[in-house]
Amino acid sequence: MSSSGRSRTAVLAAFALLLASAEPAPAQAVKREPDESDAFFKSGAIPRLVVEIDEAGCAKLRTEPRKYVPAKLRENVKTVYPDVSVRLKGAAGSFREFDDTPSLTVSVDREDEDQRFHGLRKFHLNKSPQDSTYLHEFLGSELFRAAGLPAPRIAHARVWINQRDMGLYVVKEGFDRVLLRRWFEKPGGNLYDGGFCQDIDADLERDEGKGKEDRADLVRLREACREPDLVKRWARIPEVVDMKAFISYMAMELMLGHWDGYCQNRNNYRLYFDPATGKAVFIPHGMDQILGDPEASILDNPISLLGSAVMKNPAWRAEFRKRVGELLPLFNADRLKKRVDDVAARLEAALRTADKAQSQGFGAAVSGLKARLEGREKSLKEQRGQPDPRPLVFAANAPVRLARWHTNSECEDAALEETKENGADLLTIACGKSGRCVASWRRGVLLARGRYRFQATMRAKGVEPLPEDPPGPGVGAGLRTADGKRADGWLGSVEFRKVEGEFEVPEEMADVELVIELRASKGAMAVRADSLSLTRVEGGR
Repeated sequence: MSSSGRSRTAVLAAFALLLASAEPAPAQAVKREPDESDAFFKSGAIPRLVVEIDEAGCAKLRTEPRKYVPAKLRENVKTVYPDVSVRLKGAAGSFREFDDTPSLTVSVDREDEDQRFHGLRKFHLNKSPQDSTYLHEFLGSELFRAAGLPAPRIAHARVWINQRDMGLYVVKEGFDRVLLRRWFEKPGGNLYDGGFCQDIDADLERDEGKGKEDRADLVRLREACREPDLVKRWARIPEVVDMKAFISYMAMELMLGHWDGYCQNRNNYRLYFDPATGKAVFIPHGMDQILGDPEASILDNPISLLGSAVMKNPAWRAEFRKRVGELLPLFNADRLKKRVDDVAARLEAALRTADKAQSQGFGAAVSGLKARLEGREKSLKEQRGQPDPRPLVFAANAPVRLARWHTNSECEDAALEETKENGADLLTIACGKSGRCVASWRRGVLLARGRYRFQATMRAKGVEPLPEDPPGPGVGAGLRTADGKRADGWLGSVEFRKVEGEFEVPEEMADVELVIELRASKGAMAVRADSLSLTRVEGGR
């Protein structure tokens, strides 16, 4: 055996010994006296909240929805919070304009530092357009906390905006020092917002933290994940990441089927660097679409930078599978269904007074959730005993057809659809009225070391580039891998023809995300679904 092979084996053995000798111990809530916020979230009450915004504020929210405007908050008529600030929230799929059914962020202490809403400095009012049960975020957050991981608390409220009765909303604790104090002895570290479909290598926005804003902690984290030498990578990552907490976090995301979270979509997360340890801890967010697919895989390798790096370590992957087994009792369907019934009874009563039509469909939506909980428990038990995924197998020079693509969009009005034309199945992307489209169809695939050719038959119609995109490859319509640059850039109108690009996998095994992309200010593109294929060209270096 070579010296590098012996070194790698020794490191693996050391990791295995370390992990076998200690039970997972993710972050636990700091012990402290209960406060006003505890009583609010434990009560189960559904308060009546009226958000009063003057005409100037309403006008600003229509044109600049992400900027705060002054408002007044009334709770159950009598209690008034006179100087709060509100803005619209939500990303692609969940964002709604002000005159529709918007979700709001409410900052309670922005104008008055001493003002609190039941002990909270900030909270969110989510209309949950992608969750007709209003229970997904509630269940997901409760299960994360039961696993010993930091997560915001959830309640519900009846909401009015001025005279408009907006119906039932989800109330979600803000990501701020109030939350951090519950979970960390030192709440003064840097808290980063993962933003929309951004990994840890992006210039993440800092929401909380003291000291320089040089993002040196983020730089250390991304450099550790990108260390080309695997043995060094596996030594560096535990220096900057709370590994036991992250392995538990990854297990919970995948067990909940949180496809739109950090591990599987590099989305919906917060990242806190604990000053006590200097290590990163992830906090979940945006769980309104969890538990949608009872058969969702927990074994597919994550596409996120840290998730992928961790799963390449056999000892960490073994610890992940062990942790899944330890967390499995949390997904007991009988217990979860009872919890759903208890909360749903309160929500249904509130819905009957707010929206009779919606309340009539609420029972069926809740029944669907309970059926998925049963299916999820069964699937998790089955997957626990299944082997790890193996790389895609190729016959000599024979293409492998690629199915099961999912959508990804950085804009709120791009149209991504599966359609039929002349008997052929198409994957399409079209620009919306905003004049900005950065959207894609994506599919992950596990590949062994080698060189590959990604092929499709593609069409473009009236595609015009984004103003900020320089001329050349990468504009308009094309194909690429998630971490690679495009060799093409289709503009204008082009009838169906073959397009292809090659890439190399230098590692022994890697997860590669394939991307069908449209970056444009106008126009549309389409790809024939039966033409999407991958061919192994050679074994690589």
